[in-house]
Amino acid sequence: MSGVSSFLARQKKADLSSLAGELGLSHDGLKKAELEAELENYLISNSSTHGDDPKFAGFYSKRRSEGSPVKKEALSLFNGVDGTAKPSRRRVTRAAEEIAATNDSEMEQATTRARSALVRTPAHRTFSNLAQNVPLPPSPAVVADIVERRTAAIRSQIAEKYEDLGITEYKETTREVFSSVISVQALIVLFELYNLRPEVLPNRYALTIPAIQFPNAGPWPISIPDLFLLLTTEFWGPVTLWAVTTFIIPLFASYFINLSSKPRSRSSHATHFNYTYDPLVFNIVKALLVFVVFGQDVTFGGLVDLEYVARINSAVYGGYKGVLTGTAIGVLVTLYDAIKK
Repeated sequence: MSGVSSFLARQKKADLSSLAGELGLSHDGLKKAELEAELENYLISNSSTHGDDPKFAGFYSKRRSEGSPVKKEALSLFNGVDGTAKPSRRRVTRAAEEIAATNDSEMEQATTRARSALVRTPAHRTFSNLAQNVPLPPSPAVVADIVERRTAAIRSQIAEKYEDLGITEYKETTREVFSSVISVQALIVLFELYNLRPEVLPNRYALTIPAIQFPNAGPWPISIPDLFLLLTTEFWGPVTLWAVTTFIIPLFASYFINLSSKPRSRSSHATHFNYTYDPLVFNIVKALLVFVVFGQDVTFGGLVDLEYVARINSAVYGGYKGVLTGTAIGVLVTLYDAIKK
C-alpha cells in the first residue's frame, strides 16, 4: 500500500509477523500488505506508549520527518511545482487563515457531536457519577493492612474469650493430676472395676422414653443397675475377693515394704519417703496374688470360692492375664518415674 510507512514496507513478512506477535496483534491469515496496514494503524494509535521504544525509532522518526498532510499542503503553497516559484505573502496568509478556519470548524463540529452523545446517554452519565462516589482504597497495600488489622483484632478477641473461660487453667490442672504414678495406677484399678460391674451388678429395665415425631427418633428403653443385688452375696462375694487380692493386701504390703525412702541427711535423723505406698511393691504383690488365685486356682484352705474366681475371670478384660498386664504397666511407669528422679 502506498500509504504505509517505508519502515514497515522494507520489513519481511516473517519480521512483521514476529513484531505483531510481540505487540499482541492477531496476524493469522493476513497478507503482507494487510499486516503492514495493521501495524501502521496500531503504532499510530499507540504512539505515546511505543514512541520512546528504540525498536520503533525508525518508524516514528520517519513519520515526524514526513509531516502531516496539512503541513504538506501548507508547504506546497510556498513552493511551486519545480520548487522555484513562490506565492505572495497575502496568498500565504489567506491560505493559513483558511486552514485555521477549517480546523476551528472541525473542532466545533466534534465538540457538538460529543455533547449531543453525552446528552443522549444519561445512563453513561449516571454510571460515571456513581463510579466517582464509590470510595476506593488508594493501593493494595492499604487493603492488606486493613485485613491484617481486622484479623489481629478477631484473634485477640478469641484469645480473651478463651482466657475468660479458664480452659487453659483447667487443662494444666488436669495434665498435672494425670501425670503421676498414682494417677496411672488409679486408672488401671478403675478400668478393672468398669469391666467387673456388669457381672456383679447387671442392668435391669427401668422405663422407656416414648418416640418423638420430629426428628422421627425413639423409643429409647432405659436400663439401670440392679441395686437390690447390693443386699446379696452374689455382689459382695466376687467384689470382696477382687478387692482383697488386687487392692487391699497389695496396698498393705506397699506401705510397710516401701523402697522409695530417701537417704538420711546429716542434720536430720528422720527418714523421708517419696511415696506413702510404694507403687513398685504394690504391683509386684498384686501380680503374685492374681497369678496364684486367678491363674492357679489356689483356695488358701477353702477361703477362696472358685465360683467367684470364675466370675471375675469372665468379667475382667482378658481374664487374669489382663490384670497381670495392668501390673506390668504400673511397674514400668514406676521405674520410669524413679529413673527421672
